[in-house]
Amino acid sequence: MTFDPFNDFKTRGYLRNLLGEKDPVIVKHLEHSSFIAGVSEAFKYLSAIQNLSYRDVLHTHKLLFGDLYPWAGQDRAQTAPDIAVSKGNVLFAHPKDAQAAVEYGLKIGSDKSFMAEKPGEVMGYLAYGHPFLDGNGRTIMVIHTELAQRAGISIDWAATSKVGYLTALTQEIEAPGAGHLDAYLKPFLREAIGVERLAGHVVSTRGLGEPTEDNTISGKVTDPTLQARYKAQEQQRAAYKKPSP
Repeated sequence: MTFDPFNDFKTRGYLRNLLGEKDPVIVKHLEHSSFIAGVSEAFKYLSAIQNLSYRDVLHTHKLLFGDLYPWAGQDRAQTAPDIAVSKGNVLFAHPKDAQAAVEYGLKIGSDKSFMAEKPGEVMGYLAYGHPFLDGNGRTIMVIHTELAQRAGISIDWAATSKVGYLTALTQEIEAPGAGHLDAYLKPFLREAIGVERLAGHVVSTRGLGEPTEDNTISGKVTDPTLQARYKAQEQQRAAYKKPSP
């Protein structure tokens, strides 16, 4: 079933892309082209920011995908506040909690010692937040790569396996802090690379431009069953802090 959070696929195309294209495969290729065109600018932007914030994550998404999606840079609390988004067996953060999850990932990722030791745990929180309707993986990878650079490390993404990485990431999201993704990434940890190489470094990631499993709508966030799942997931995140009102 086509992922249609706006419920207007027939009139405005897949995720309201600016071309009105209805074939998700074509849109995915356009999405990756937009990413490649914007990734250098995204790293240039991030490198000038001393302390990365959620606002910077939103702006990074806009730099990467603004040429394709009119809602680029807007999170799910704005674009789809009433629906639960999942992929496979993974239920991502409640739309109103996406910011808090990403902010916690930024917080622990900005601790250079923590980031150098547990880059997988940082990635897990960023990915769990899943703030956007699409383009999350590439946006979060750019943010994560910038955090790694600041911590004096890099991850040899080109040497990783797409299936292996996604399997470990799923386990990390389901059991935050248990070390699943850190264990997977450990053989691929390297020293930081030149800033000028960051864009090419990320683009070389295996499978990055290949179509992946679509997001799905699991139902309304008011559904009691989904509310119970959200509660259980948050209870697993003892260190997870929501922003002050």
